[in-house]
Parts: sequence; C-alpha cells; structure tokens
Amino acid sequence: MPAILIIDDNASVGTALDVLFSLHDIDTLLAQSPAEGLALLESQAVDLVIQDMNFSEDTTSGEEGEALFAQIRERHPDLPVILLTAWTHLSSAVDLVKAGAADYLAKPWDDRKLLTTVNNLLELSEARRELDQRRQREQRQRHALEDKYALCGAVFADPASERVIALACQVARSELPVLITGPNGAGKEKIAQIIQANSLVAKGPFVAVNCGALPSELIEAELFGAEAGAYTGANKAREGKFEAADGGTLFLDEIGNLSLGGQMKLLRVLETGRFERLGSNRERQVKVRVVSATNADLPAMIREGTFREDLYYRLNTVELALPPLADRPGDIVPLAEHFLSIGKPLSSTAAAALQRHLWPGNVRELRNVIQRAELLATGNRIEVADLNLPRAPAAPRPTPSAGNDPDRARIEEVLARNHGVIAQAANELGLSRQALYRRMDRHGIPRE
Repeated sequence: MPAILIIDDNASVGTALDVLFSLHDIDTLLAQSPAEGLALLESQAVDLVIQDMNFSEDTTSGEEGEALFAQIRERHPDLPVILLTAWTHLSSAVDLVKAGAADYLAKPWDDRKLLTTVNNLLELSEARRELDQRRQREQRQRHALEDKYALCGAVFADPASERVIALACQVARSELPVLITGPNGAGKEKIAQIIQANSLVAKGPFVAVNCGALPSELIEAELFGAEAGAYTGANKAREGKFEAADGGTLFLDEIGNLSLGGQMKLLRVLETGRFERLGSNRERQVKVRVVSATNADLPAMIREGTFREDLYYRLNTVELALPPLADRPGDIVPLAEHFLSIGKPLSSTAAAALQRHLWPGNVRELRNVIQRAELLATGNRIEVADLNLPRAPAAPRPTPSAGNDPDRARIEEVLARNHGVIAQAANELGLSRQALYRRMDRHGIPRE
C-alpha cells in the first residue's frame, strides 16, 4: 500500500487529508514540523510528500516551505513533492515547481483534483521504482557476465543484447557451428569474437571472411585455397581461409552469398574437416570452429533453391538472433558515448534525439553519426544540430486498437521493450495496470 507523508503544522489539515486518503487505500504519515517530517523520511518508506509552505505562527513568507523543499530534494531527489499554499504565495510555489516540485495546490484544496494528482504521481513513482529495480538487476547480471566471460569490449546495456551475449558465451565452449542472424551493421562480428574468446580454441586464430564482398567465382578460392593455374590470374598456390583458421575460428559473414558449389564444399568440411584446394585432388584436414552470419532469409532461399537445406541445418545447430539497434534502445546512448573520441559529451537533447531515431543502418550508422558530429560540433557538447539526423520524427510502432485484446506474444514484446515496467507497458497497450496484470495471469506470463 502506498504511503504519503503530510508535513503541516495545522493538525486539522493532517486529519482531513488522512481521512481522504484512507478512503482510497493510501496510508498517511503526519508531521507537524519540518524537522519531524525530515526525521520520518529517514526512518519510513514514503512514496509522496505533501508539505505546507509556512510552519511558524504569524509567518506567511513561504521561506520555511522553500527551505524544507530544498532539504527534501537534496536528500531524496526523486521523491515527488506537492506543495500546499495560499493564493498569496502562488508565485513562490510556481518557482518551486520549476525547481522540481511535482505540483502545487491552493488551500482549501479540491479533493477530486488532489486525488487525481496523487494517484498519477504514485503510479509514476511506482513505475520509476520498478524501472530502477529492473536496471539494478540488469546491471548485476551484466557485471556477473563480465566477470565470468571475455566480452571483447562489447558495449551493451539493453536486455535484448545481454540475452544474445549470454547465450553466445554459454555455447562458446562447444564445438557446434553457430549461425548469427541479424541486419547489416548490428554487430554480428562482435558476437563471433565473443564466441571465439570463450571457446576451447580461444588461443587459435580468428579469421573473418565477408562472403558478400567477394565475386562469386573467387569465394571458393578464398575459403579453400587454390593451386597455381586453377583460375585466370592464379600464378602461384595460395592457402585458403580454412587453412589459415586451422586450430581456431572461421567467421563466415554473409553466408547466403556462397555459391551452391561452395555450399557443397562447406558442408563437407563441416562434416569431415576435409577439403581440396581449387585445382587439386589432394585432401587437406583442418580442425576449425565455424561461426557464420547472415542478414538474408535463408529459409526463403531454400524454398527458391539458392541455399542448401542440409547446409542450413548444419550451420544452424545453434542460432543467435541479434535484433536491430532500434529494438535495443538501451544500447544507443552507451554505444554513442563509446564512439566519442574527443571528450565532448552528448547533451541531454542530443541523447534523446538519438533514441528517437530508428537507425536503419544500426550500430554502423550510429558510429558514423557520432564521428561526423564530433567534426561538426563547435561547442563544448554535442547538440542535436551536430547529429544531422532527419527532422521528421520517427514513425511510432503500431499498437493494437482499443477493441483488440493483445495476445501473449504482443504483451511479452511490449514488456521487453519497456524493460518490464508495468505502467509503461500498460500505457502502450492502452490498458490499465490491473487489466494488464489480468492478461499476464491469463497467459501465464510471470510478474517479475
């Protein structure tokens, strides 16, 4: 049950508010002086403070209330405070609202307005508390992950990224092939590096090949090597990436670009560890951990006959799906700050603008935006104008209409995007908190 601290030297005011709130299942604590109120704040859990502006007899300046508010704000910066004031002190109350007070009400107050304000602030306070608790849990989990595994300098703060990285660390010590899926620029190679760093072949080489950056006729030679004269321009024998990665990890990016012939050879290497260079009949043996990645729809390519189904299932023993940056909003500002190199911090408005942007180019686009902003910024901080982002606001994600009841998948998606904060998730779904809880119980979604 929420608790409100009322600090007012007039006992009748405290009694009236106590009766009003008790009728609405809200506990009250009463204090008749600033000192008593501050002492209660230190000893009791309080969700909201309602304070008077004057406490000494024949004092009407409001200075005592201003001093009390300053002390509360200093000791409890996130605690909402409502000011009770006479009309003659309206200007000072407005100044305190600008300084961080939640609201002000004139005496005598309107019960309905007061209850509306209190309920809104209590719900906001609960949402903030839930978010803080969630962030603390996530921070503890991140620290545990960092202490246990080598994360190769990965910068992340979003639960979606943490889940992928934790799973990558979990499967790293097996010898099974791993397929990393996700859009271009999302950070798939960093996940591959984490797998290598925590694998049984961590001390071996890490060799990366972008299959999408090579002509199709050269991909096989790049992977498997070629003998002299195997193709036009092959003046001498050369080893391929499989030989270079022997005893380590081979990261095959954009695996969907591999030709059908190359796919067949890759399948054989995965199954036997054996292959031949182009232009050679001599088999070579290697022991390589293969991690592949793609932004392509491989099942669709299988249906079209451009990707081998048996290879897909061989590569896809473990799949790590890395979401786009827009679905990892908690990563945006930490990554942006990581990319800063000249010591200019982001302004709060610039950070907010970064989080509103949809990032179609993902982490790669964010890095480029920050590097450009550092060159353009003339002040001590990076401002919104320095980012040169599109002026049009990002289109909001579609939400179900009020007449559509969200299913389990929709509820879990919204909860994840709002970091488990019930009030924010309920607002996005167009539900009350109680209605969201009922649907979570109905679908078997645990209340964290």
